[in-house]
Amino acid sequence: MDAFLVSTGIVALAEMGDKTQLLALLLAVRFRRPWPIVLGIFVATLANHALAGAVGAWVTTVLGPDVLRWVLGGSFIAMAVWMLIPDKMDDDETGAAPRFGVFGTTVIAFFLAEMGDKTQVATVMLAAQYHAYFSVIAGTTLGMMLANGPVVWLGERMTRLLPLRAVHIVSALIFLGLGLAALLGWI
Repeated sequence: MDAFLVSTGIVALAEMGDKTQLLALLLAVRFRRPWPIVLGIFVATLANHALAGAVGAWVTTVLGPDVLRWVLGGSFIAMAVWMLIPDKMDDDETGAAPRFGVFGTTVIAFFLAEMGDKTQVATVMLAAQYHAYFSVIAGTTLGMMLANGPVVWLGERMTRLLPLRAVHIVSALIFLGLGLAALLGWI
């Protein structure tokens, strides 16, 4: 249960102000059809995080426990620093072709935008840390939906209510804590 809850919380916080959350907002404003957008986000996230979780599980078979502890600890600390750098949406990432429909456009755009993203990297690290593939994937997917679903449904109004800088700082502190705990062998 720890793997699920930590994965949910970490990804939900990491996603705040992230480029994929901005993408969710852009898709909601552009298409104004929340159901296919939310379903597309779910499908893309599940596929992307399933692959990331598989990489994380594989890493544990290649690296010894001591090396893995240092890699995970360093990675969590690097994520803490990365959380303090706000994402900006590149102009070329918004031009998905509507010929795939709202659902198809969302799946493609989200899957590609999530490649190498903080939440994908976090999924790899969490899967390696917890050795609970399905719990981590379920948690990271739920975290993405908790962060992006309301953005699609409530749009720009919600983004004005959240102090994104504070969310980024809290996320960074959580990642830093996880990194230090991993380095000290506490988790």
